[in-house]
Amino acid sequence: MKYVPTIGLEIHAELKTATKMFCDCPNDPEEKHPNTNICPICLGHPGVLPTINKKAIESMIQIGFAVNGEINQTFKFDRKNYFYPDLPKGYQISQYDLPLVKGGQIDISARLGESKIVKLNRVHLEEDAAKLLHAESEEGKAASLVDFNRGGVPLMELVSEPDMHGAKEAVAFAKELQLILRYLGVADADLERGQMRFDANVSIAKSEKEKTKSLGTKVEIKNLNSFAALEEAINYEIKRQEEILESRKGVSQETRGWDDVKKHTVSQRSKEEAHDYRYFPEPDLPPLEIASLKEIGVNLENLKLAIPEMPAEKRRRFKDQFKINDEQANIMTEDRAEAEFFENAVSELEADSGSSARDEQIQLLFNYLNSDLKGLLRDRESSLAECKITPENFADLVTMAGKKEITSRTTKDLLVKMLDSGVDPRTLVENEGLAQVSGEAELGVAVEKIITSNSKAVEDYRKGKMNALQFLVGKAMAELKGRGNPEVLRSLLDKKLK
Repeated sequence: MKYVPTIGLEIHAELKTATKMFCDCPNDPEEKHPNTNICPICLGHPGVLPTINKKAIESMIQIGFAVNGEINQTFKFDRKNYFYPDLPKGYQISQYDLPLVKGGQIDISARLGESKIVKLNRVHLEEDAAKLLHAESEEGKAASLVDFNRGGVPLMELVSEPDMHGAKEAVAFAKELQLILRYLGVADADLERGQMRFDANVSIAKSEKEKTKSLGTKVEIKNLNSFAALEEAINYEIKRQEEILESRKGVSQETRGWDDVKKHTVSQRSKEEAHDYRYFPEPDLPPLEIASLKEIGVNLENLKLAIPEMPAEKRRRFKDQFKINDEQANIMTEDRAEAEFFENAVSELEADSGSSARDEQIQLLFNYLNSDLKGLLRDRESSLAECKITPENFADLVTMAGKKEITSRTTKDLLVKMLDSGVDPRTLVENEGLAQVSGEAELGVAVEKIITSNSKAVEDYRKGKMNALQFLVGKAMAELKGRGNPEVLRSLLDKKLK
């Protein structure tokens, strides 16, 4: 029997602000010393009063605009009550019935290669919990420690509609949201640092017909901290629920966790409903009107104008403007700094003439950027933001390679020298005599020498072994220290050996 899975995601991302959500403690993810960035407010001492972080509100408004959501004209904060060691107040300040953003959508078509838009239910603002560290005591007993540095950090929670029907769609959605947040500059959303986390709601129905009546029993998988874990956990849960239904039993509504070692979900508790948290309006924070935010310098029009070109728009423009394919557009927009470097370099290209020549140059630039330069940066554990090569100099290098002023080998060598020194390629070529040699007179001297010193290869070529010619070309290139024009060398050797 075929089962149809339905998936909704709740995604948390820590916002990049100078201070925490309701106090002036530093919001510093780099802090290594536990319980350093704390105060009576974020520790929940009696009698303290929270103050709303203006920057966090502005970031949320920009997120709302970026996902085409509606900014609620009135919003408020609520107390979400539950008891857990990482929550010192015994409640979390969150948003319930009047969030900052309602609705919206995210287009994930480019990541899937087919049309797919995921609708959003809401995007709301809350404070993060502290961090639990599980260790072993000196006596060898299991122990859990609490680091409150993270407690109170501004946290965005985005809730999707149950619009996804497979793990790949869920991962594509999560990756696209991460990219949107990074383009906006409101969050680093670094999974390895726990700055972005996923809860997946998974249910299955027996058939497409039944799915229209009921989506099945929902199971929530909490605190997934990587794209791999998100995909594996969803796939496992779909299979687990299928096996339960096949055995004619019912799926229990519950919250489950993901065991990343054993690669399976584990039951944690029965699924809470909203009433279990006893939401009620936060008495220390009054409801706010969007219109009144102007009094403290929050201007919606300015925030909207400050939003950069979003990834989906940039992909479409890159394909139209630079004539690159879907995969190349995806690669070049996965990082905002890389996209800007690519675009700035393309604008500096000096194509010979006509659109076809320019298209060839763009393809060459893409290849050297995506393969060679990024490969060198990975080896050095560096990034384009730290790179000494400017887009102008990179474009100049590609132009020289495209016009055969330098060989492919020399181009790769120059990239290394440019990374080390930041010197422009033409200066390096001139100072080190690296210009490609194409003159038959100079190349002829090297060809004669190679023919004389490689008699076996010469004999093999004359017997019809075509690989021998490439061997001789390689030897000639080595003799010329990589500066020889390989096409001219091949032609000269062929003539001499016939």
